[in-house]
Amino acid sequence: MTYSSNRRKLGAILGAAFALLAAAPAFAQAPSDKPVRIIVAGPPGGTLDVVSRLLSDGLQKELNQTVIVDSKPGAGGAVAVSDLMQSPHDGNTMIVTLDAIVSEIPHIVKLRFDMAKEIKPLVELARGGLVLVGNPAVPAKNLAGLIAYVKSNPGKVSYASYSAGTVSHIMGLQLNRAAGIDMAHVGYKGSPPALVDVVGGHVPLMFAGIPNAIPLVKAGKVVPYAVSLPQRSPNLPNVPTFAEVGYPQLEALAWVGLWITPDVPAAAQTRLRDAALKVMAQPAMRERLREFGLDAGQPRTPDELASTLRADFERNGAVLKSINFQPE
Repeated sequence: MTYSSNRRKLGAILGAAFALLAAAPAFAQAPSDKPVRIIVAGPPGGTLDVVSRLLSDGLQKELNQTVIVDSKPGAGGAVAVSDLMQSPHDGNTMIVTLDAIVSEIPHIVKLRFDMAKEIKPLVELARGGLVLVGNPAVPAKNLAGLIAYVKSNPGKVSYASYSAGTVSHIMGLQLNRAAGIDMAHVGYKGSPPALVDVVGGHVPLMFAGIPNAIPLVKAGKVVPYAVSLPQRSPNLPNVPTFAEVGYPQLEALAWVGLWITPDVPAAAQTRLRDAALKVMAQPAMRERLREFGLDAGQPRTPDELASTLRADFERNGAVLKSINFQPE
């Protein structure tokens, strides 16, 4: 199946999922003995699943309710969001997914709705960034050397992303523009196959999620050049940020959020947010996140999170528009 057909399939799934929005009812807040369900927009064992299970253990104690983690991967998060829409809007069902559900997906697939209005970010649970990595055969051990290498080999150096239209793709476009280079983009269907090809030397470079790249960096299978975080990653302390090496425009954060529907009663939203913030602020929780290559989320308000999403959406759109990228 081609990437184009996969994008059309994703569009169809998203459209069907959100056709349910008009019929999704809102209910009064449920009694406290009702189980809490966390819908995970990713597969078991993935980053979203790990964060959700760490959160669920703490929420069970804070809310004095049974907490169920329910993985619903697929269609860029549409399967999980569809499930959320069909569930009671009482604060006992929520979704854990990436900020990309609002800031990136609408640029990749045509939607018949405004994603930013259909789901609401309640808590930033964890955050991370990307790291530019290369196959060890690339004759450059730092970003300045890499840029010089690309310039000396015009049209011959490519970089992988985990999907076209995502920040993994966009960061390469930004580096091209900022450094005056011409890396070609190669889109994949997820990080694992892309990283496999980087390790195998089929594609020399990739903007990869830090949690996915850390084991390969530590094993010497890829060389890290710079991270997109505001500060160096504790897991990659010897790798500079892009800002440190002269490219502040490549700063980019990805965050895992706890989301609900906007019509959940205010009291239920406050109760859930306060409990989640308390759980994620625990030192043991922060250490566990660090082990997975993530930083603890910041206690930003829902309005602050929504503002960041709008800014990221606009910035991503502007970069993609510059290459005439079209959603399907």
